[in-house]
Amino acid sequence: MKGAVTGNGRDELLGWLRGELAGILSVYKKSDEFDPAKERILSQLIIKAQKVSGGKRVMGEANSLLMGIDLGTSRTMVKTNRDVRVSVDSVIGYPKDIISAKVLGSHVAYGSEALEKRSYLDLFFPLEDGVLKEGSQRDIEAARDLLKHAVSLANPNDEAFKVGIIGVPAIASFSSKEALLAIAKDVLDVAMIVSEPFMVAYYVQKLTNSIIIDIGAGTADICGMKGTVPGLGDQVTILKGGDYIDKVLEKRISEAYPDVQMTLHLAKRIKEQHSFVGKPDKAVTVKLRVDGKPVSYDLTDIVGSACETIMPDIIEHLERIVIGFDPEEQETALQNIYLAGGGAKIRGLDKYISDRLSDYGDVKVQTVDDPDYAGCSGGLKLAMDLPHQYWDEVGDVVRR
Repeated sequence: MKGAVTGNGRDELLGWLRGELAGILSVYKKSDEFDPAKERILSQLIIKAQKVSGGKRVMGEANSLLMGIDLGTSRTMVKTNRDVRVSVDSVIGYPKDIISAKVLGSHVAYGSEALEKRSYLDLFFPLEDGVLKEGSQRDIEAARDLLKHAVSLANPNDEAFKVGIIGVPAIASFSSKEALLAIAKDVLDVAMIVSEPFMVAYYVQKLTNSIIIDIGAGTADICGMKGTVPGLGDQVTILKGGDYIDKVLEKRISEAYPDVQMTLHLAKRIKEQHSFVGKPDKAVTVKLRVDGKPVSYDLTDIVGSACETIMPDIIEHLERIVIGFDPEEQETALQNIYLAGGGAKIRGLDKYISDRLSDYGDVKVQTVDDPDYAGCSGGLKLAMDLPHQYWDEVGDVVRR
């Protein structure tokens, strides 16, 4: 029949209809005009739509759970259309033996619990440089468990149709995307992968003549937004981020003060509390332990120099992104540079970048609101705004 809705389109329409009818029925039951006969008619319509669509759950249903997901090297974050925010360290711990399993009381521990109980767990950090580690089946399983756990924390009910937009580094490889989509298909009903800086741009609604700098634990991504989905030439991934700073900081403190008991975890804590680039606004004095005793050290120069180790690459690629804009648009782009990710909280970063780009004209660098969640907030907004039939035009999509 001409104009008939068939296949996936029919299923989507019926799913939407079921959701609408269920919503009407819920409101009607609470009204003063409630009529059991009319309730039966509505219920029968819902059941009929369910049977005709073969029981499939589809996007658009009233119970759909929409999520923006930042599957990061250090932390995995989720934000949902039900006003739920989730953050968990990207680490999984499995018991070393049967005794460890008994002590743990479970077959797996996640995030901070896994770190706290690491003495009797085998720890897996399944993400590296912002993507899945390759070559280890156990890491793939750990990544799947991590995503399942993060989604479960978002409190979906068993009947919820789970839809997620997942951020990846700007220049993630084809194999990395394929591996992530395979995992996402096991956890979500529909998933789309897009670049992390694009999700940030969508969050702040700066989709043209702007530049996003997203500094995470594993990578720093830079993206020039030109009014379209960014292509390969519009964005770049630098394999240096917060984790790189941690390693440099640990090494330099150990070299400067050999007697100090230093760990990578402690270096990370120092960085998170005292990171800066450029001229410091105050001295960085930290108590460290020597032979178990606390001793105060001035780490100002060491912390500043460690944080600045990632900056030459960022400035070099940022200049290339600026030049990639049309000449008449470069001035506007320079006035719209946005910082996101955990690295956005490095003190003095905005001024450092502005000073280094001063030869190009007036520069304005600002940090987005809620920089840690900017990526998943943009992913959620995109999931809510973009009709699903256009998803394949924006990113890589997998459907169950």
